[in-house]
Amino acid sequence: MPALRPSVTHFLALAGLLLLGTACATAVAKDAAASDARPVSATDRNHRPDHQGLIVIGHRGASGYRPEHTLESYRLAIRQGADFIEPDLVATRDGVLVARHENEISGTTDVATHPEFAGRRTTKVIDGISMTGWFTEDFTLAELKTLRAKERIPAIRPANTRFDGMYTIPTLAEVIALVKRESRNGRKVGIYPETKHPTYFAREGRRLDGRPIAISLGAKLVETLVAEGFTDPKRIYVQSFEFGNLIELKKKLMPAAGIDLPLVQLYEDLNEARPYDLVYNASHGSDMQALYGGLTGQVEGGLTATTRYGALATEPVLQWMKANYASGVGPWKGNLLPRLPLAPPIDANGDGKAELAGQGTALVHPMLAWALKAGLQVHPYTLRAEETFLAQTPGGVTQSVVAEAMQLYGLGAQGFFIDQPDQGVLAREMFLELSRVEP
Repeated sequence: MPALRPSVTHFLALAGLLLLGTACATAVAKDAAASDARPVSATDRNHRPDHQGLIVIGHRGASGYRPEHTLESYRLAIRQGADFIEPDLVATRDGVLVARHENEISGTTDVATHPEFAGRRTTKVIDGISMTGWFTEDFTLAELKTLRAKERIPAIRPANTRFDGMYTIPTLAEVIALVKRESRNGRKVGIYPETKHPTYFAREGRRLDGRPIAISLGAKLVETLVAEGFTDPKRIYVQSFEFGNLIELKKKLMPAAGIDLPLVQLYEDLNEARPYDLVYNASHGSDMQALYGGLTGQVEGGLTATTRYGALATEPVLQWMKANYASGVGPWKGNLLPRLPLAPPIDANGDGKAELAGQGTALVHPMLAWALKAGLQVHPYTLRAEETFLAQTPGGVTQSVVAEAMQLYGLGAQGFFIDQPDQGVLAREMFLELSRVEP
């Protein structure tokens, strides 16, 4: 792992953020609770053409306020001011892309309450992890449309459970149609799709009857974007945790379709996680040079089944990525700004639950500076307003999600994924106001 280093910019941003503290965190909580009461047009003013390239990405929509990956979650994110909404994409049995965080859907739908589908419950291994439940590749789109979405983390977001059973699983085409409808009065909203488990869907996964799934999520994504007439590179980022998937999009799939869209390489935990496409391809004797080209020469010892994300977050690799396929990177915020455990946890918002359990270290991972130097966009994930996801500053002040977002902007990130887009928009307004230099 590269050595962590403190950043001068970080300390400057941190000094200003100390003023936000617990009072701001309380205001964020109240603002979140009142979100339903806002007029839907209240954030139109946030779409002036003066954001200086800073974007807000609605993570799975406005998933802090609605069950994730539903049209209502996406719609609310747009109306709260998100510039992009993020659909995670998996495939149905009949090859249609739908928006779910995982292809296993027991945690996000009411499938378990449908006796007609009881026989489809099974156990599969997805990217090396055993999962038991129901999987999108075993359902046609028509069958999935009989299900209804539910809140994924009800213990943390009990208010969202009042929407359980109200919304269907949307297709990518329906998400695009929503974005087109909501893009009005000169405002152009974009999408930030992620291909989920592309190696599993294309090469490793099996349907319930044992047949290979054999669906290229990248090819289906390109096909759908072209069919829907939604290929403006200013309104799309395509992201993936796998490397080969994005390289194939850049070198083969997009040129064949006559389009060129910005690609963002996602990073799981730099210290522990491994890109699954490397695990699969290296362990199955694939020609790594043919799949990854010059990337193989940027990592000491080459690309192997044990290569971790940290080995792919070095300055030479980031420069190679920029030169060959990537427009940006999406690192986990916990790697960029490491935290230490706070023991015992504290009750920062006064609700009687001690859920704040981390403290910042005043360190910034050098990946951030290397990526910016290479000319890559940096869009960290995921910002969330609830206390369990927040932390104290090194000085012991509780940092709100607004303060966290402002800190990332101050460090040079051009955007971030956030479950409460209205708070991200507020952070951007505050950051730009504080950054303005009077003539």
